Amino acid sequence: MAHNKMTPLEKYASWGLGTVFSLRMLGLFMALPILTTYGGNLNGATETLTGLAIGIYGITQAFFQIPFGVLSDRFGRKPLIISGLSIFMIGSIIAAMTESIWGVILGRALQGVGAIAGTILALLSDLMSEENYTKAITFLGISFGITFSLAIVLGPIITQALGLQELFWIIAVLTMISIIITLIIVPSTSKHTLNRESSLVTSSIRHVIGNSHLMKLNLSVFFLHVLLMSSFIGVPKHFIMVGLSAGEHWKIYLCTMSIALALAAPLLIYAEKKRQMKKVFVLAIGCILGAETVFWMIDYPIWTLITSLEIFFVSFNLIEAILPSFISKQSPVGYKGTAMGVYTTSQCIGVATGGFVGGWILDYMGSSTVFLFNMLVALSWFVLSLNLREPRYLSTLRFHLEDCIQDPIQLQNFLKQQDGIFDAWILPHEKSAYVKIDSKMTNRDEIKKIMSQKV
Repeated sequence: MAHNKMTPLEKYASWGLGTVFSLRMLGLFMALPILTTYGGNLNGATETLTGLAIGIYGITQAFFQIPFGVLSDRFGRKPLIISGLSIFMIGSIIAAMTESIWGVILGRALQGVGAIAGTILALLSDLMSEENYTKAITFLGISFGITFSLAIVLGPIITQALGLQELFWIIAVLTMISIIITLIIVPSTSKHTLNRESSLVTSSIRHVIGNSHLMKLNLSVFFLHVLLMSSFIGVPKHFIMVGLSAGEHWKIYLCTMSIALALAAPLLIYAEKKRQMKKVFVLAIGCILGAETVFWMIDYPIWTLITSLEIFFVSFNLIEAILPSFISKQSPVGYKGTAMGVYTTSQCIGVATGGFVGGWILDYMGSSTVFLFNMLVALSWFVLSLNLREPRYLSTLRFHLEDCIQDPIQLQNFLKQQDGIFDAWILPHEKSAYVKIDSKMTNRDEIKKIMSQKV
């Protein structure tokens, strides 16, 4: 429909912010597969400190995520995005200029301080209509998966060709490009829209934490990223032990990540279309448990190791895509933004935990014990996942209310009585209505017609 086409301003916002988001993620992830192998050459490096360097951005990002959101409400979205990118660039430059593991740790910590993901989503919400905001979020989700895969491949290629310091210089240059894009391409706005679908509302955090279903999903993303980080600490060592030099690892990552992206997409579509998300989710966790078990049994030949890595990446990409959808479906109406904020914080804590604990275990007990630890984590997660409930396949829509609502409670109850609508929340002071629907039974246009007749 014509009115759903993106305006030029919305296109600039979507592509500009999507590029900034992707370049920042590229800078964070490129270091993951190479710090274990190349970081050992830094002064003062131990396996424990290398693990800390890999994961420390998670804890600083978790800590600064909410303050950045609050400050962006007060001082504006673009100034905070530029400030966050500047801090990220300073961290990259520090890591590029140092020859000490402690310099890299400081640089990676500063990269995490620039926690602008939530601010990017908030600016996107300010600049776009409700219909097109969903399209932009889908674009960001796809770009995240592609960016992660590119980073895992490009990190080893660049480091092998140029060196570890040069990798961080390239990350700094990419960040400068992001700042320029934000200044020149991304539109500005003085309007700050409180969209509970994208924004974390601090007064709602207690309600989200008290929801047992959401907390199981938060534990799931914590476990997923513990396993990702600790696996990236152990797997490169395994490759070297079976005779594959550090300069050859990118070839393995290129093949496995390409296949993983190709396989994960149809599995995700199947899970959504057939409404079998829990079954696919539990199966993917079981596959990760199997992969970690093979990693632990180092006597297998290299092709078994590569096959297990493939299974791990397919499962990781699938779960990484399913979990936000799970959160969206399980969140009470009007709480999705806060639920996603808590979810992201759990993810960041998992990154930090996996990096530090994995490095410590590798330092004192060896790579085999890293994967024994991962097996236990995956087994605990698998048991937890069996108790997840199949989500109701609902999505939340937000409607902007232009007119003063005479009786919001009456409108709220009226909406709840309509076919396909399972919950509604009218917030006149925010000029917003949040409606949870089954998209197979109704849609945005139908609800707009109903509301126009009632308002």
